[in-house]
Amino acid sequence: MALQIKNKKASFTYFLEDEFTAGIQLNGSEIKSIRASKASIGESYCRFDKGELYVFNMYISEYPNAGYIIQSPRRPRKLLLQKKEIKKLDKKLKNVGITLVPTLLFISKSGYAKLKFRIAKGKKMHDKRATLKEKDIARDLDRLS
Repeated sequence: MALQIKNKKASFTYFLEDEFTAGIQLNGSEIKSIRASKASIGESYCRFDKGELYVFNMYISEYPNAGYIIQSPRRPRKLLLQKKEIKKLDKKLKNVGITLVPTLLFISKSGYAKLKFRIAKGKKMHDKRATLKEKDIARDLDRLS
């Protein structure tokens, strides 16, 4: 995995659970923009639409040499998963407060764009403070040793 675009806010904002990897259905020159690191998954989320899983609000900038066909940078993109994985995710999302959060966008060894996403539950403000406190303590201990 040479190219990696991470969602750094995900672990701070959510309790992360199971991890899944899916392919992304891209149009035209979007793969070239991803290879040039012109993409962002910081504000994106995954959701079911008509029995299929999509990633919404993922930003892939327009490729400058794309030609006359212009893609919308924030359009929904279909995620490619096996049927048993889709059924498992659909079952998990029936619970209240559960969402799917993309954590990593990368190019696989075979050259395809892949998205790692995790089942997540939102943190409350006091949970976020506890996370910051733990990071500060760990940093201080590292400085001392």
